[in-house]
Amino acid sequence: MCGIVGYTGQDQVKDILIDGLKRLEYRGYDSAGVALEHDDDQRIDVFRRVGKVSELASAVDAIDHPSTCGIGHTRWATHGTPSVANAHPHTGCDERIAIVHNGIIENFAELRTELEARGHRFSSDTDSEVLAHLIEEAYYGCNGSDGSHDLLASVRAACERVVGAYGLAVVCADEPGMIAVARKDSPIIVGHGERGSYVASDVIALIEATRDVVVLEDGQYALLTPEGISFTDQSGNAIEPALTHIDWDIDTAEKGGYPDFMLKEICEQPRVVRDTLVGRLSGTGEIDIDELGLTYEELDLIDRVYVIACGTSFHAGLIAKNLIEAWARIPCEVEAASEFRYRNPIITPTTLVVAVSQSGETADTLAAIRDARIKGAKVFGITNVVGSPVARESDGVIYTKANKEIAVASTKSFIGQVVSLTLLALLLAQVKGKLTTGQIRMLFHEVGDTAEQIQRILDTQSEAIHEAALACRDAQSALFVGRGMGAAIANEGALKLKEISYLHAEAYAAGEMKHGPIALIDPGFPVIAVTTKSPVYDKVVSNLKECEARGAKIVVVATEGDEDIKRIADHVIYIPVVRDLLSPITATVPLQLLAREVAVIRGCDVDQPRNLAKSVTVE
Repeated sequence: MCGIVGYTGQDQVKDILIDGLKRLEYRGYDSAGVALEHDDDQRIDVFRRVGKVSELASAVDAIDHPSTCGIGHTRWATHGTPSVANAHPHTGCDERIAIVHNGIIENFAELRTELEARGHRFSSDTDSEVLAHLIEEAYYGCNGSDGSHDLLASVRAACERVVGAYGLAVVCADEPGMIAVARKDSPIIVGHGERGSYVASDVIALIEATRDVVVLEDGQYALLTPEGISFTDQSGNAIEPALTHIDWDIDTAEKGGYPDFMLKEICEQPRVVRDTLVGRLSGTGEIDIDELGLTYEELDLIDRVYVIACGTSFHAGLIAKNLIEAWARIPCEVEAASEFRYRNPIITPTTLVVAVSQSGETADTLAAIRDARIKGAKVFGITNVVGSPVARESDGVIYTKANKEIAVASTKSFIGQVVSLTLLALLLAQVKGKLTTGQIRMLFHEVGDTAEQIQRILDTQSEAIHEAALACRDAQSALFVGRGMGAAIANEGALKLKEISYLHAEAYAAGEMKHGPIALIDPGFPVIAVTTKSPVYDKVVSNLKECEARGAKIVVVATEGDEDIKRIADHVIYIPVVRDLLSPITATVPLQLLAREVAVIRGCDVDQPRNLAKSVTVE
C-alpha cells in the first residue's frame, strides 16, 4: 500500500529520495513526504505534501543546505484522511526523531492515550505517529527516567510495545548518518552500494544502486550507515542474514519477478483484501468508513439503490445487488452507466446511487453521477484512485486500496471493488438494523479470511488451471454458466477470457441453457461452470449433465471436498469452503488465472490486449 525509501551515504539525499518515491508511485498513494538531516548541524527538516510526488519534489528542490541522510514515504490513508498533517514522515514532540511506517498499529489508541497522559503532543490522526513518540521516549527518557540514547535499541523497545504490522525506517538528529529499520509483516529491503546504504519497501527503489540486498524477516532489525549495514534480532543479538542477488532489469523489477503484470496483480489480491478492510471495523464491532460523507440518518432513509458501472465494475455491481438485497433488504438495481445516463430512471432524494469505477474517471459513469445528483440522489463512489473525479463528485467514497493496476484486464481492482461493496452492504444492513453487531463482526472476519483462501488457490491450483486451459486452447467459443452468485461470477469469467485471449465467450445463468444457448454445444465445446456449494448447487449440476450429454468439455470451479462433481467434469479447479454470498471473492480468482493461461498458450499479450485501454475517458 505505502512506499518507503531511505539513503545514507556520500551523495545528496534529496534527489535519491524523490527518484525512489517516483519508482514507488505504481503502488498508489494520496500524499508524500521526506525527512532530511542537516549535514552542518544536528536537525531534521520534514517536507510533506498531499498529491503527487512531483509536488513534493518542487518543495524539496529549493533546499540548498547539504544533506546526505534521509527517509521518504508515499502514504495511502488508513487512519486519518489524506492531509499534510497525516502524511509521513512523523516526528516526536521535539522533532529530533522522524519515522516512516507501513502497516497498521492495532493498539495505537491505547498507546496514544498513555503517551498523552505523560505529556506527549500529537499532531496527526494516524496510528503511525505513536511509533515516533514511543521511540522518542525510549531514546531520551521521560519524566525523569533515563533514555537509552541508542537509536536501534530505542526502535526495538518501541516495537515491543506495539501490536500489528510494521515496516519502519527511523532517523535521529543526535545520530547523524544513521537509519534504523525494523520489519514485522510489512516488507523491508536493505542494501549497500558503492555510494552508501539504502532501504526501501520494494526492490524497484534500490535496483539501480545495488543488486545485492537483504530482505528482512519478521523480527529483524538493521542499522544503516554510509559505510555499511549491521543486523540484529529482537533481543539485540547480531545476526548475518542471507544476501539476495537481483538480476532483473528495471522492467522485470516493476513486475516483481513475474512474467507479466496481470499475474503479478492476480497474486497481489490477498493483500488487496487485507488493505481494503484495514480500519473498517470499530472496536464495538460496527462498520466504520471515514470517508462516508453521509450521516446514518441519511442512510437510514435510503429505500432504493442503483449500482452504475461499466465492464468489470458492472459485474462487481451484480454481486453487490445480491449482498445489498440479502443483508440490508433494500431493492437494488444494476445498470450499465452508458445506458443509465440516456434514460429517465426513477430517482428520489431517498435513492442511493453507487458509482463503481477503477480509475474514477470513466466518462459514462461520471455523466451518470452528475445526472443522478441533479435528480436529488445521494451518490457513493467506489474507486481505486484518491482524488479522482468520481471521488470528488460523490457524497462519500470507499477506496479499494488495490494500488496502481497496470494490466489492462482488471483483476485486483475487481476484488477490491467486491470487498468494498461488501462493506457497503454490511453498513446499510447495520444502519437499517437488519443484521446484529455480532453478525456484522462475524461476516467481516469471514471476508478477511478470504485473503488466506485466495492465497491457497494461488498456491495449489496452477496445474489444474493449466490442464483446463489446454482444453480451451483451440476452441472458437466458450460458455460460462452458474446460478445465483455463480451467475455473476460467470459474467466476469467470460469477460476476462475474451478480452485477453480473443476467444469468444458468453455467460448465462445456467437455468437459461434450454432457452437457447444449449444449441451452441457440440462435442468438445468448452463449458466453464461455477459449481461451488450453494442452495442451487444441485440445479447447476443438472444443467451440466445436459451439457455432458451433448459432448461438451466441462471445466468447473468447485468447493474443496466435492468429489461427486468429477463424475461429469473433465477438469476441476478447487477453492476453499466459503459462505455462498462471499464466494465471488474467491471463485473469481481461478477464472482470472484460467483466462490468463489460455491467453499465454495462444500467444497473446495479456497485459496489453488489442483495441483496449485501461481507462475509458470518452464516450
